Amino acid sequence: MQTNFSIAQLADPDIAEAEQILRACVHCGFCTATCPTYVLLGDELDSPRGRIYLIKDMLENDRPASDQVVRHVDRCLSCLACMTTCPSGVNYMHLVDHARRHIERTHTRPVPERLLRSLLAYVLPRPGVFRLSLRGATMARPFARALPGRLRRLVEMTPRRVSRRAKVDRPQTVAAEGTRRARVALLSSCAQQVLASQINEATIRLLTRHGTEVVIAEGMGCCGALVHHLGKEAAAKAQARANIDAWCKVDETGELDAIIVNASGCGTVIKDYGHMFRNDPQYRAKAARISALARDITEFMVDRDLAPLQGQRRERVTYHAACSMQHGQRVIAPPKQLLQRAGFSVSEPAESHLCCGSAGTYNLLQPELADRLGARKADNLAATKPDMIATGNIGCMTQIAQHLQVPVVHTVELLDWATGGPKPPALPD
Repeated sequence: MQTNFSIAQLADPDIAEAEQILRACVHCGFCTATCPTYVLLGDELDSPRGRIYLIKDMLENDRPASDQVVRHVDRCLSCLACMTTCPSGVNYMHLVDHARRHIERTHTRPVPERLLRSLLAYVLPRPGVFRLSLRGATMARPFARALPGRLRRLVEMTPRRVSRRAKVDRPQTVAAEGTRRARVALLSSCAQQVLASQINEATIRLLTRHGTEVVIAEGMGCCGALVHHLGKEAAAKAQARANIDAWCKVDETGELDAIIVNASGCGTVIKDYGHMFRNDPQYRAKAARISALARDITEFMVDRDLAPLQGQRRERVTYHAACSMQHGQRVIAPPKQLLQRAGFSVSEPAESHLCCGSAGTYNLLQPELADRLGARKADNLAATKPDMIATGNIGCMTQIAQHLQVPVVHTVELLDWATGGPKPPALPD
């Protein structure tokens, strides 16, 4: 793609990077076939190629984001299926992130939209505040129909059960069982510890059972993904710096073998910390080190022999590949391999590349499109006739459970159960 940025514009490293990304695009249109919003709406501007044109025009002319640009960029899920499909290697993720930052700086949204985004950015990364908010929303559930649109959506999505604060989410070191063979830090994942505290518990049991010492670092918090995708650059970097400092302190002697992440949306962003701080001399090297250490729990476990399995498994598991897992991190085989090694019968749904509609806060900000994608995903999952659905992302778990009666569990819960842990609470007796 031909670009026309000025010399002065290209002095900005973010613009220089955007130009290189734009120039890699050859207009082939392969991305349209795998873009969820284009598949649903059939509008060129709701495809990656269409959004690239809008972003190019906005950045080249250095003008505030128009209502049209905002509408179509907001509809993007950042599922990154386009990057998996693109034969030219266009880094759409970094381009749309740049566009969102530009929108946040230059566009004034309607007051209700600004309030909702600010509310989500404040509440969700803070487990204590989030837990309190969910309890308040639970009390409001009987009155949900009387509430205005998106506020009603927030209340309706409130889980009927809010997880207690688990002991494993407090700063500590959990010793390995038997001989220590590895030492890792674990991201507690802010929203996940409130919505499903059993995931971190299962993760720690699985790791320690397999000879791994687990550190919950003092000062660690939200990975920054949520505010990052809202275009709030300063907040995202502040949250990322806190994690980098916390994990570097744990890794002072270079003994960390990995930083384990069990929420794939978080993993995608943490693995990108090196890029996020590429122009920051104070954090560049530290961020790159943290990105290099980051591993999804299934990436880490796939190279280890599973502990003796507890009985023969007969359950049919349909594996849902979260977009952040298969497109963002390109972790495709390990979850399925581990489930099969644990004895489960594993299948995948049709259209496994298409997003379920969760996408961080997307199902709250774009509820109509999210519902259509969720229903489509549920139909494809149900067609496999599973006993349960397994996935590696809390957002997907929450979204799919709204559209499907089949139990939805985290992959690590099944691996823990198969190797001696308790039965996942979502599964019936």
